[in-house]
Amino acid sequence: MEEEIEQLLAIVKFKRVKKKQYLLLEGDISRYAIFVASGCLRSYCVDENGFQYIQQFAPEGWWIGDMYSLVTGNPGHLYIDVVFDAEIFMLPKVELHRLYKEIPKLNVYFRVLAENALVYYQSRSMENLRLAAKERYEKFCSRYPTLIDCLPQKQVAAYIGVTPEFLSKMLNQ
Repeated sequence: MEEEIEQLLAIVKFKRVKKKQYLLLEGDISRYAIFVASGCLRSYCVDENGFQYIQQFAPEGWWIGDMYSLVTGNPGHLYIDVVFDAEIFMLPKVELHRLYKEIPKLNVYFRVLAENALVYYQSRSMENLRLAAKERYEKFCSRYPTLIDCLPQKQVAAYIGVTPEFLSKMLNQ
């Protein structure tokens, strides 16, 4: 077990990142899976009018990345930036694949993580299609209870797919 931990620590990169710092830009190729030890990150895309669509927040204890780019090796579609100063661990994809063979438990862990991510994104996609804004807001609150009081309303609105003005009116009803 100690040897496996040492193998993992040998490849992981620790980094302190500041609020508003970008870790990935649209068009970049993602080379790392990122674990948030403290703080908060987010992933999002931007439409032709400059409107942000937040896909995910990653508070302490969550993973984040542009999975499309990480898996395919193609340029990604997401921005990943820092919402609150954070400490992160970055696992390089190339090294991680080597460790999957050497540490079978790690392979299982990341398979389960990928399955859970698939469930999350499928659920989120269905919520966006089927639920009213108020219900999407309630899902946001249950999914991110530690963030609801500290995120700007603009970011919450971008996550649930409404304008900040609409969110404000909805919450004041």
